[in-house]
Amino acid sequence: MAATFGRRLRKGAASTAVAALALAALTASQAPGAAESRTGNGAKDPAPAGDAPIDGGSPYYTDLPPLNSPVKPGGSPGTGGPVGTGPAEAGIPATVLDAYKKAEARVAQSQPGCRLPWQLLAAIGKVESGHARGGAVDAEGTTLQRITGPQLNGKGFAMIADTDGGTFDGDTTHDRAVGPMQFIPSTWSKGGPDGKGWGADGNGDGLADPNNIYDAALGAGRYLCANGRDLGTQADLDKAVLGYNPSQKYLNTVLSWLAFYRKGTHEVPDGKGLLPVHRGGVSNGQGTKPTPGAGLTPGRTTGPGAGHSGGTTTKPGSNGSGKPGGSKPTTPPTGPGTPKPTEPTKPPTTPPTKPPTKPTPAPVAELEQAGAKDLTATVGEDFGQIVRVRAKDTAGKPVAGVPVEFRIVGETGARFPGKADHVAVRTGADGIATAPRINAGDKAGGFTVRATAVGRKVPASEVGATVKAKPAPAPKADALARTSDAKLTAKAGTAFAEGAVEIKATYKGKVAAGAEVTATMVTDDPKQPAENDKGPYFAGTEDKGKDENKGKDEGKGADKGKQVRSLTLKTGADGLLKLPEIRTDRHAGTFLLRLTTADGAVLTVELTVTP
Repeated sequence: MAATFGRRLRKGAASTAVAALALAALTASQAPGAAESRTGNGAKDPAPAGDAPIDGGSPYYTDLPPLNSPVKPGGSPGTGGPVGTGPAEAGIPATVLDAYKKAEARVAQSQPGCRLPWQLLAAIGKVESGHARGGAVDAEGTTLQRITGPQLNGKGFAMIADTDGGTFDGDTTHDRAVGPMQFIPSTWSKGGPDGKGWGADGNGDGLADPNNIYDAALGAGRYLCANGRDLGTQADLDKAVLGYNPSQKYLNTVLSWLAFYRKGTHEVPDGKGLLPVHRGGVSNGQGTKPTPGAGLTPGRTTGPGAGHSGGTTTKPGSNGSGKPGGSKPTTPPTGPGTPKPTEPTKPPTTPPTKPPTKPTPAPVAELEQAGAKDLTATVGEDFGQIVRVRAKDTAGKPVAGVPVEFRIVGETGARFPGKADHVAVRTGADGIATAPRINAGDKAGGFTVRATAVGRKVPASEVGATVKAKPAPAPKADALARTSDAKLTAKAGTAFAEGAVEIKATYKGKVAAGAEVTATMVTDDPKQPAENDKGPYFAGTEDKGKDENKGKDEGKGADKGKQVRSLTLKTGADGLLKLPEIRTDRHAGTFLLRLTTADGAVLTVELTVTP
């Protein structure tokens, strides 16, 4: 088993030489810039959300790789590439290895200048979770059991109050690092660029789940490549790793595994990966500046029993007697009185005979509508209503952590953010999954928002939605004018000439067709003209049944009925408007007819009524 950090190197020049030579051996196959100082050139590494490291400063596995390189069959140490056999430490579970490599390919497409090696993801995955606890994942890459770190309550770790309602980490009071790559929920969901989080969907199932190795590996790759980093340079590589956990020992451990994996790996079945045993290296969230030339913990030993009590410290390139002769250890001396070499105590490394049983998902009997019953919006606008569903079990209790897919069904341009027609959201502690706000798009019509529980045989829940066409803008009119200058005069109890008042409406000098004009009989108060309750009124608005052929009695009859003195009418295609016939009651005098538009046009017409 590999050595761990924490062992102190014996003082002296010889010990210093051992560490230096071992470091050289481990870093020989690294990318260009490996020999550069690991201080990051003094540049500050951008901190994740809340100034907390990606893993919240949680403990990590401190086991180190063996100094002998994986050997390709028929080859020699250091030839690189995948191998079929080799040290157990070089074995990576099949699904986990596939996730690392696919994340590298995805990042290479979106950020080719980053030069992210999958071996770096493997190194981080090794120290954070032992490759998802030896590859204990299902066929989709989701861990069979939740992997969580300690509660981030500020006691030895970062202080982060709960941000996910326990959805990812099962803790509703504080966040915990979660999943194969040990993301804290706040960083996964909100701590990325533009506050959108570093979470990613690496396996194309519509979910961004830190408990899934494909999602977590891609999210880690995106973070490591943030801010235009080029991981082919040592300074950027160090910054990226220290952003994950700002500890010098953590950086040293990750770089040791990176160098080891670059020399060769081989695939092992899921659940059969070698489990690390030494866990520690707790960071308090306060980073320490890297030491130039660091990369291997002082005290790292070579030869049989390296890193364990009873092991011997041997310089690389020596045969154990101080003479040149290669790295092969010499045969221990034998003979009378010669103590028998102490066998190193090895922790059990035998993997479980079969992967842990996959836990039975919480039963879901129903997806109940918990939001709007129907949706309405206008073309181009966002829907004001929100779609929510609640997952319930057979007892009617809420079920948390259920992946729910919301899908827009129908011929429509409506979309979720990012122009997606479907999204997946997990239910919270209250069993509720909330869909993102929907934009109505540019097409009027109807569609359905269908919610389904992913992987569960539960009836879908649907909500209808309607997109209304955007109303045409109301025609405008900023000027009104009479088409005749003739004076308007009528005798009390009679009517003005039919069509006596005709006006023309224009907007910016052009004919205003279909413009609304309000005509009101008003008092003569120049400051606050109000609707008049006497004098002229519009024909056809008095009580029906009156005899209109009785001369003077006509006015009296009209005077007894309801008389309307305000109307809103529209101009024709030519911008012209003829007001209805205007009649008079028994009151004589000069009266005012005021015409207005919503755009500020005002025209006042005098009406004279004689006795």
